[in-house]
Amino acid sequence: MFEVRTDLAVEENERIQKQNASMRGISVDEEKTENGNIRVTTVRIETENAVRMMGKPKGTYITLESPELAEETDDYHRMISEKLAELLRRLIPEEKKERSILVAGLGNRSVTPDALGPRVADQLCITRHILKEYGSFAYGSDDIRSVSAIVPGVMAQTGMETREILSGIVRQVKPDYLIVIDALAARSLKRLCRTIQLSDTGISPGSGVGNHRHSITEKTLGIPVIAVGIPTVVEAATIVQDFMSEYLKDMPAEEYRPRLLSPQLNQMFVTSKDIDAQIRQLSYTVSEGINRAFCRIPRP
Repeated sequence: MFEVRTDLAVEENERIQKQNASMRGISVDEEKTENGNIRVTTVRIETENAVRMMGKPKGTYITLESPELAEETDDYHRMISEKLAELLRRLIPEEKKERSILVAGLGNRSVTPDALGPRVADQLCITRHILKEYGSFAYGSDDIRSVSAIVPGVMAQTGMETREILSGIVRQVKPDYLIVIDALAARSLKRLCRTIQLSDTGISPGSGVGNHRHSITEKTLGIPVIAVGIPTVVEAATIVQDFMSEYLKDMPAEEYRPRLLSPQLNQMFVTSKDIDAQIRQLSYTVSEGINRAFCRIPRP
């Protein structure tokens, strides 16, 4: 069986539209920035039927897309960070000033396409220890949230499920929200390193590459979980499938798939040749978005 893997709700929605399937229980809103370079698509999954169709839990999925996200332009990435901060504040409303945020950078620091989470955590404005010791006077502003961070590693490094590690930290630290940062898998090459997805449904680490681990959600941890991810890999079989569907239009897919799609392709994932530079740039962009959302230190 050939199964296309994607972590992006917007791509699952496109698949359903392509099949002309019923869209009841799924609402989609789109908005663009004034210059039109940034598109924000909000997909809401509202019913159990929609859950089955999309293969994703109920909740809100916000996708920020821009073809220039992969470019090394500081001014443009600053604009992306500001938009990301706005979207984060949309998912985490200003309901109480003293709320605290725990950020978990998921992934393997030693594997470049999977290093997004740890790299983001490295660049965060960490405030919890300062606020506990000196209060908001240390920053000269009341608009500072308590932010702490952890890089739990992967099971091969620790012997523990990521959820087990985070569960213990949440019980001890008692944050109001958990933000998890992770690399994702995309269906389309055009979205590779050009898309940021936010959701309020939590995350299943490794699901996009078929390496399912225990879910990290509000149900399992007891606090709201916001997931932020960027697709850094595409399954090799998907690229071959797209090529064949384009050039073998007259042949039914059931005929060419068994002959041309090797089972080994389902174990191979493709990333861009400059992924090291992409991760360096994108991790800074995401960390700046989080910093702008919760650590707005006034300039002298």
